[in-house]
Amino acid sequence: MDGRKRAPKGELSSYERSSFMYERVTHDVYRKGTGPAVIVISELPGITPRVLGFSDRVAAIGCSVVLPDLFGSAGRDPQAGSALAKRTYAWRSYAHVCISREFTVFALGRSSPVVNWLRGLARAEHARCGGPGVGAVGMCFTGGFALAMASSPEVLAPVVSQPFLPAGITEERAAAVDCSSEELDGVAQRCEREGLRVLGLRFHGDRLSPSARFRTLEARLGNGFVAIELDAMHGHPDGPLPFRHSVLTEDLIDEPGEPSRVALERVLALFREKLLGVS
Repeated sequence: MDGRKRAPKGELSSYERSSFMYERVTHDVYRKGTGPAVIVISELPGITPRVLGFSDRVAAIGCSVVLPDLFGSAGRDPQAGSALAKRTYAWRSYAHVCISREFTVFALGRSSPVVNWLRGLARAEHARCGGPGVGAVGMCFTGGFALAMASSPEVLAPVVSQPFLPAGITEERAAAVDCSSEELDGVAQRCEREGLRVLGLRFHGDRLSPSARFRTLEARLGNGFVAIELDAMHGHPDGPLPFRHSVLTEDLIDEPGEPSRVALERVLALFREKLLGVS
């Protein structure tokens, strides 16, 4: 076991639970804090304790953190229990998103239908919380969701962390993003006209989030895409996968000066600047 601190865990009981319906689609939503809203869209298998720990930090800087419950069992630790229980939970969560009509796992050049619901949530939270706009964080399976949401004007601080979709191993898929061409054009226009910046995070050598995907975003968004790519040695070796993947949660080394901690601070600084007006 490595002695360096891992990302903190949060408690679901400290969040307020409600539901949000948009265009006849309803999901539970967990909220905490006050101030402009940041939508945190969890990675698979769901809203884990370390996703909650990251969200606690967002709330602590003066934002209202909003977590839509899209899959899995909210608050469950995917690393708890027997090896069989952990594998079963992970595969059940993945199977759910593969068969759900809300998610597009393998198609190229398309956003998942759930992105439309997320845009509705972002508009509602902007109206509820106030401020200049909202932030959005997508992780792994949901990484591209935050990118597609950024085509909407209320999204001022999008963060794309280790984007996984579209799934597959071909060169074409490795370079693709799960965002329609029209939406990506909209994001590019906002980058050029409004100075929007999309922050991207990944570890080098992450087979689930290939570097070609970031090169595509650099080509399409130009200076509007800010890539933070960390060496694998700077991820915590006690993470759940045999390679480093989750920059803000499972593979974070929570020590001052560590590159993954610096990346986390860059994310929080983006929210402070764009949502709270603090440079």
